[in-house]
Amino acid sequence: MERVLLPNSSPLVSFRLLFDVGSALDPAGKEGVASLTAAMMAAGGTRRLSYEEIVRAMYPMATTFLSQVDKEMTVFFGTTHIDNLEKYYQIISRMTLDPGWREDDFARLREDAINFLKVNLRGNNDEELGKEELYNFIYRDHPYGHHNAGTIRSLERMTLADVKNFYRQHYTRSNLVMGLAGGYPKGFDERVATDFAEALTEGQSSKIEMSEPEKISGLEMRVISKDTRGTAISFGFPITVTRSHKDWPALFVAQSWLGQHRSSNSHLYQRLRHIRGLNYGDYAYIEYFPHGMFQFYPDANLARSQQIFQVWIRPVEPQNALFALRCALFELRKLVEGGLSEEDFESTRLFLRKFVNVLTRTQDAQLGYALDSRYFGIPPFIEYVRDRLEKLTVDDVNRAIRAHLQADDVRIVVVTKEAESFVEAALSNNPSPIIYASPPGEDVLEEDRVIEKYPLRFNRSAVEIIGVENIFQE
Repeated sequence: MERVLLPNSSPLVSFRLLFDVGSALDPAGKEGVASLTAAMMAAGGTRRLSYEEIVRAMYPMATTFLSQVDKEMTVFFGTTHIDNLEKYYQIISRMTLDPGWREDDFARLREDAINFLKVNLRGNNDEELGKEELYNFIYRDHPYGHHNAGTIRSLERMTLADVKNFYRQHYTRSNLVMGLAGGYPKGFDERVATDFAEALTEGQSSKIEMSEPEKISGLEMRVISKDTRGTAISFGFPITVTRSHKDWPALFVAQSWLGQHRSSNSHLYQRLRHIRGLNYGDYAYIEYFPHGMFQFYPDANLARSQQIFQVWIRPVEPQNALFALRCALFELRKLVEGGLSEEDFESTRLFLRKFVNVLTRTQDAQLGYALDSRYFGIPPFIEYVRDRLEKLTVDDVNRAIRAHLQADDVRIVVVTKEAESFVEAALSNNPSPIIYASPPGEDVLEEDRVIEKYPLRFNRSAVEIIGVENIFQE
């Protein structure tokens, strides 16, 4: 059994039990079974304890034990004080090794999953809706091509037997990596490894070979028709760069300069929000970053063997939506064609040298990033980033930008009330001038006159309008 151990003198002990199992393994027609299986383990009780009894037992320990499911990995994680280690471990080991599999827990958690897709994403969160649907659009007919929670149709048909079968098939020693950090007693890691080795079957690795995503031809667009006040936009395309790729550090710099998450200094934020007041923020990513509207920093253990480059345009007023899309594509093209200046490169590199400390600010985060580094086969994350940044040049970054980024073959997801008029305006390729409440200076207006005419070369056969009630349906 593989182990990632970070012993130290902390009075806290952090667990991350990572299984190389994720929603990419969901069988056709049973999308969501990986997520529901993990939910049954983390929020469904054990054979001896109900979930309510587990919550009551953990309350005085001020702790939890949660699950997170992505395409290729599922992690169970929690932290406890050393004084409560024995009691805590007894509970969490039973949760993962001896789930209760109660029908009432299954019905509750399945309903939670359906409501998450129907009510939370489709009904209440245009931003996350658009971002998640972009992945479905890009990875159509691919193991990544459905939300981690599944589809509403498949969840409605799911049975407890499906979940138990998935557990038996994939929750094996071959798929487990044990992560442990903190001031745990000497020999405790051996005990945990022995307990799990004895309880789990050897099994076989569940890793699968991923097919390449569909080729994108021109600008392809999916417009979600929804009765909503703003217009949310996300766009992107597949990239071959993950943390194991030699160009990842260079794209890390480019992405940070262009659209560092929640940073008012990033270029897209400055051009769209600061000087034009279009929306709340605009960001770019080279790795999957869910729940971005709720948090400042990405979660660990969302490692994937395939990634996309993505731009997130937070909701804008409908009359300015097409201009906002044009503006973001315009800025992306400028980056690809012109690259970063030496000054921009140096300031971004300096920021990232410090920012990696924030990403690993807690013991649990350090453990999560250590597990991800094991997945990608790279040195410890901070060491890896700082070493590569130190050796990086602006020419390296600009070469990587030209090699991996582009603005021609892109998939776009738009969430708007005015779906038909948005599509008509986009396909017409007529100018889409911005409407200001308070106009900026002449230099900005001069650039606006260029952006409003930015050519949109849509693949008309790949532009569609979908009612929100059909998203995540099947």
